[in-house]
Amino acid sequence: MISGFKNYSFLIFLFNLVFTQDCDDTEIYLWDNCYSIDSTISINLIADNLDGQIPSDIGNLINLEYLNLSANNLTGSIPPEIGNLTSLNYLYLQNNELTGSIPNEIGNLTELIGLKLYSNQLTGSIPSEMGNLVNLTDLSLFLNNLSGMIPPELGNLENLEELYLYRNNLSGTIPVEIGNLTSLERLFLHGNSLSGSLPNTIGNLINLTSLFLYENNFTGLIPSSIVR
Repeated sequence: MISGFKNYSFLIFLFNLVFTQDCDDTEIYLWDNCYSIDSTISINLIADNLDGQIPSDIGNLINLEYLNLSANNLTGSIPPEIGNLTSLNYLYLQNNELTGSIPNEIGNLTELIGLKLYSNQLTGSIPSEMGNLVNLTDLSLFLNNLSGMIPPELGNLENLEELYLYRNNLSGTIPVEIGNLTSLERLFLHGNSLSGSLPNTIGNLINLTSLFLYENNFTGLIPSSIVR
């Protein structure tokens, strides 16, 4: 039985080796496929039973505009090479088992419209570099283990319509810069360890339809600017 298993494993290894050699110099091998460096603009592998780490070679697909690896079993950290994908509009890595911190290089992705990293095991702080993502309309980081303060640089995201940071370990106060997000429709910050008083600038969010702040440690009065 052991000998047969070893022979089977060797055949699988040999098959994979031969297959990867089918990729030419203009392609990279990812998840059992060869992807053209120049012409690949979309990868959609949602719920495709992927496991292991996200290969750093993903950063070679410099013309990629859409990357959806959600609802898999991916582990390890988000590779910093993801920051090379400067044409990316949508990055969806939610519902995996990713760990480690969000790489600062994600701030290079200034064409991003949607960024979803929720339902992972990410730790560390929210990078201030996310304030560079001025085209974002949806930022979803909920259900992780993120800590530290909400960076005031998020106030740069004036096109943001949805900001979901709930069920993390965020602390400190809500930055007054949150009031710059005048396109915001949904702000979910519940289930953290946020403290201090609510900033009056929340009243600037004239398009806000949903505001969830419960299960935090806020003090002081509800600003009159919020009640309209």
